[in-house]
Amino acid sequence: MPISPNFTSIFTKKWEINFTQCMPNSYLKYTDLCNILQLTAAEHSEIGGISFSDMQEFNQAWVLSRMRVEILEMPKWKDIITVKTWINNLENSRSVRALEMYVNDKKIIGCETFWVVFNTKIRRPEALALPYEHFELYPEQIATQETFSKINLNNKTEILFERTVVLSDIDIVNHVNNVKYLEWCLDFVEDELILNQKIESFEMNFLKELSIKDKVIIHKNFTDDALIFSITKEDNNCFALQINL
Repeated sequence: MPISPNFTSIFTKKWEINFTQCMPNSYLKYTDLCNILQLTAAEHSEIGGISFSDMQEFNQAWVLSRMRVEILEMPKWKDIITVKTWINNLENSRSVRALEMYVNDKKIIGCETFWVVFNTKIRRPEALALPYEHFELYPEQIATQETFSKINLNNKTEILFERTVVLSDIDIVNHVNNVKYLEWCLDFVEDELILNQKIESFEMNFLKELSIKDKVIIHKNFTDDALIFSITKEDNNCFALQINL
């Protein structure tokens, strides 16, 4: 679709937290937090003319490569939240996008995301085929206290679970949806850590895509102040998650 007349390089969107998005303690699920952030980014891309539909004319899509989320507090049921987003960097096949979440003008969450333009036919990164010069970039306007880090997967891990990817795990790009990886791992975090909001930040690295019927193994390596998960296929790392407490 053409660039919207309402397009701005800094975009804001209001959401109301509904009960289907909440945990038993009435606070937003971490998976739904990520969904809201990514849906806001998607809407900004849509009004800016570089949405999934626009890119599919060239067999392209944005795929998430890294995501860091820093949490001051989680929103809860019936909260009206505002998500603000802008692009730090956009060049060729790569983009860094910042997001912030507010309740009553108070910032409660900061997020940094790294996206790659992905050809959905040949399953490889490539340069964005659409014009994007109308997006003003804000490289100095950072949403998080820390930037991406490399998650250490060299330490010995324990196997937690083996599973086969099923249809409900697959998204419109025909691979496992990025929030599914987080959901799989959070199922192995102690309930109290989640319900008592002990998670200060988490970071995800998406290393290789997974497809339907792939057989994967979920591993863990817990330290005193962090929980590290990895997901492998045939001994190759496909995903890494670090949860900081």
